[in-house]
Amino acid sequence: MKFIIHTFLTALALILVTYMVSGISVNSLLTAVVVAFFLGIVNAFVRPILVFLTLPITVVTFGLFIFVINAGIFYFAGWLIDGFYVSGFWDAVFGSILVSIVSWGAYKLTD
Repeated sequence: MKFIIHTFLTALALILVTYMVSGISVNSLLTAVVVAFFLGIVNAFVRPILVFLTLPITVVTFGLFIFVINAGIFYFAGWLIDGFYVSGFWDAVFGSILVSIVSWGAYKLTD
């Protein structure tokens, strides 16, 4: 049940971020839910593998490479899912940071 609530909170965060970052757009609430579900699954299963494989780069950059991983996943979602568009790398970086902050805050309020 927590995953469903977190997915809907992330979808609302995605819609909110489209108003903050001009290079990100979502066509509908359903698309935002699909993107949030995709991001949740990828962050649960693929992201830990990517973090492990890039551990030397992450250590050298003092953890800043995690932002690149998150932006890459966010940009990949925009490339893969119709109705969700991310226009560039920096938009993906800012979008992934803002979605993380907003969804974390909303999740903490409901937890």
